[in-house]
Parts: sequence; C-alpha cells; structure tokens
Amino acid sequence: MGDLIQYQNGETNITENSVLNQDALKVRNMTIITEILLLGFPSLHRYKVLTFCLFLAINLLTIGGNLMIIILVSQSKNLQSPMYIFLTQLSFCDILLTTNIVPNMLYIVLSEEGIISLMGCITQFLFFCSSECSECLLLTVMSYDRYLAICKPLRYNAIMNTMLCLKLVIICWAISLSLLLNQALGICKLWFCGPYVIDHFFCDTTPLLELSCSDTYVFELESNLLSIPLLFFPFLVIIISYVYIVFTILRIPSLTGRHKAFSTCSSHLVVVCMFYGSLASIYSLPNKAKSHNLSKLLSLLYTVVTPLVNPIIYSFRNKDIKEAFEKYIKNI
Repeated sequence: MGDLIQYQNGETNITENSVLNQDALKVRNMTIITEILLLGFPSLHRYKVLTFCLFLAINLLTIGGNLMIIILVSQSKNLQSPMYIFLTQLSFCDILLTTNIVPNMLYIVLSEEGIISLMGCITQFLFFCSSECSECLLLTVMSYDRYLAICKPLRYNAIMNTMLCLKLVIICWAISLSLLLNQALGICKLWFCGPYVIDHFFCDTTPLLELSCSDTYVFELESNLLSIPLLFFPFLVIIISYVYIVFTILRIPSLTGRHKAFSTCSSHLVVVCMFYGSLASIYSLPNKAKSHNLSKLLSLLYTVVTPLVNPIIYSFRNKDIKEAFEKYIKNI
C-alpha cells in the first residue's frame, strides 16, 4: 500500500514537473521574438532599383515641400494668420509621418526584406498612430477655422485670435501624446511569440497584433473606443462645418463672391477627402476582403502619397504662398 502511494506521489510529481516544464517552455516561446522581418513588396523585387528611386524622390519632395511651407510661414508677415499656423503644424505632422516610415521602407525595398527590432517595430507603430491622430485633429481645427472665416467673417478676428490658435495647437498635440502614452502602456502588456514575419512595409496595427500570443481583445477594444473621439467626432465636426459653409456660399449673390469663398476652403476640402478616404478604405473593409497587396497599396496612400500631396495642393491653389515663395526665391 505504501509502495502504491509512493508510486502515485511520484507520478503526480512527474505530472506537475511536466506541466511546469510546459509553462516554462511557453514563457520562453513568448519571449523569444526580439526581431521582426518585414517583407515589403515581394512582387516588385524585379524593379527594386526603380521602386527605390521613386520612393526616394517622393520622400525628398515630401520633406522639402513641407519644410518650405514651414519656412515661408515663419518668415512671411502675410502668412501669420491662424490658417497658415495650422498649416505649418500639418506640415510638421507630415514630416513626422514620412521620416517614421519611409527611410526603413527604402531599406526594405533595396534589400528585398528588412529586419527591425521588436521595440523598433512598436515604436514605429506608436509614432504612426500619434501622427495620424495629430493630422486628424489638425484637419478638424482647420475646418473650424474655415467655418469662422466664411460663416462668421465679422467675428473671425475676435474669435480666432492668436491665443485661441495656440491653445488649439497645444490641445491637438497634447491629445496625440496622450494617445501615444495610452497605446504604449497597452501594447507593453502584450507578449509576442510569433511568427516573426510581417507581410507589410511598416508595423501597422493588424499585422503587429497578429504576432501577439496574448489576448488582444482589451487592447483592440480600447483602440476602437478611442477611435470614436479621435476619428468619428472630428469627422462629424468637419462634415457639419462644411454643411454650414456650403449653405453660406450658396447664399452669396455674386458668382465672383462664391468662387472667392469656395477657393479659401477648397484646398482643405481636397486634403480632408484624401485623408479620410484612404483611412476609410483601409480600415472599414474586413481583413478577409483585402489582399496583402491591396492593403499595402491603400497604406501607401496615407503614409506616402498624402504627405506629398498636401503641400502641393496648398501651394498651387494659394496665392499668398505663391507670392511668399517668389519673394523668398528673390531674396536668395
């Protein structure tokens, strides 16, 4: 009887040890990922030199165009209105987004794949979220500015003064930094155990969470809840602002007055449509309905194309910026 009890106890110890070994193995597997392989654009490997040159040119034009807007607004007295101050913040946001994603993407294109550390991947993801949030809020503030300029022209200078302008800019960046902190705290609680391959050119939300062994339900729930005040409400404010703007423009009796009023907000409206259109196309479609190539193409719209097009739209459709640019060139 004693031998039987001893045998059963020994069997129990073996079972407990095997369970402990399995748990230890799980822990080792969950902490084994320290690097992530980004595949980039496998279908473009034959044209990698051409693709590299194209993305490099876009990157240089994007940084140069947005830097030019910042320089022109800071040096020109005619561009010290709130609209152009908001525009400089939008340009800074585009530079942040471009420098966060494109340099590593260029390396991936040239080497046909790229290895990034896990912390580097998480950092890229966090700054991507922060820059996208900043651009969304800045576009909302700019739409409110256009609403005041067209619908409340006599009270515009009294309402949109320098102090309010600075407060709105600080609020936009403060909310973005708070989002960065919240996302950082949430993602640091997750374990990443593989696979270590991401079929993308940067660390986006869905591909990164697919590498996690932890339950990502809470993190995804928090992200979805945050998208309501950070994406839906700003978009609603923009829609309401432009509804009032359109009705105000239609009440202007002269055709010249209508054209002048619409020209003051047309550039911003084009940028808003591009920004929200690209975001809606990539995040509203279910994952099963999107191929990897389609996801990459749509991601290129708001990470590479939109930061390039923003300064072009505001430059070519704005007489004040054209005049400031001509004066700047003459002074050089």
